[in-house]
Amino acid sequence: MDEQPAPKPPRFNVEVPADLEASYANLVLVSHSASEIILDFSQILPNKPKAKVHSRIVMTPLHAKLLLRALTENLQRFEAKNGEIKVPTNIVIDPSKGFTS
Repeated sequence: MDEQPAPKPPRFNVEVPADLEASYANLVLVSHSASEIILDFSQILPNKPKAKVHSRIVMTPLHAKLLLRALTENLQRFEAKNGEIKVPTNIVIDPSKGFTS
C-alpha cells in the first residue's frame, strides 16, 4: 500500500500595517472562564504601584495552547542561537494572576 504524503498546512497571507504601533508590556494578568483565556497586558514602572491595562487579548483555550507551543518553540530557537535566558530570582509568578518583575 502506498503511503500518502501528509497534507501541507494552509498558508495565510497576514498583512501588518506599516503604521502599526507596538506596545511594550512587562506585566500580564492571566485569567480564564470555562471557554476563554484572557491576557491583560500592562506596563508597570519602578516605584509606581499602579499600572493600567493597555491591551486585552481573549482567545479560546485551544488557541492559548497553540500560542504556548509557538512561544516555546521560538524561545528554544532563540536560546539555541543566543544562549540561555536567565530568569532573575525576583520574578513573581502567580498562577492566578500572571507574572511581573
